[in-house]
Amino acid sequence: MYTPKFIVSLFVGILIDQMKITFAAPFLALASAAAAFSPSKFTQKFSSTSARHMSYENELGVIAPTGFFDPLGLSKDIDQETFDQYRVSELKHGRVAMLGVIGYVVQEVYRFPFDIAPGVPCSSIPNGVAAIEAIPALGWAQMFFLIGAVDYYGFLGDFELGKPDLDPEELEKRKLNELQNGRLAMLAILELLRHDSQNLVSPGFDGLDHLITGLPFLYE
Repeated sequence: MYTPKFIVSLFVGILIDQMKITFAAPFLALASAAAAFSPSKFTQKFSSTSARHMSYENELGVIAPTGFFDPLGLSKDIDQETFDQYRVSELKHGRVAMLGVIGYVVQEVYRFPFDIAPGVPCSSIPNGVAAIEAIPALGWAQMFFLIGAVDYYGFLGDFELGKPDLDPEELEKRKLNELQNGRLAMLAILELLRHDSQNLVSPGFDGLDHLITGLPFLYE
């Protein structure tokens, strides 16, 4: 079984102001949950060789104020199929990051009422990156194989249950919302892990009593 502590321990990083990110990301992640549609092709494929020289400046996700943002040139001289693979990867990483941000919030106020390994209740595992050393090998093994099986075999697949019947315009809007929320969540989880890791090395360096300072009502 997953634990909130484990989910957030999967990512590493550094970036952006913690107050803004920790306050905004959980709500945006929750708002995008309804838009968690299965990855699909966002544009028509082209079979000709000219597809390798096409522009992607009008693809879904190109919005103000950044516009078309590709400083590394990853979209240069690639065909539509390769671009679609990149987009599916971006969606998947965004969804995992949204779960990670939510997990960071949930662990502050809740623990699962079972043992992550025999004799090791979830309530005994510390929050955030400190959980990496506290989780026993058996706990890591069950999570590793479960996540691997889901990713490899695609057990979760396409969620038909609860999927709304939307018109094309609204569907496109929901897809854009999910994409943008996933991008913000990736920045958010990176900053949460950076801040949490620094606090683990230098406890109390920030002079704060809690990690999620943007949501003080969690601790009331």
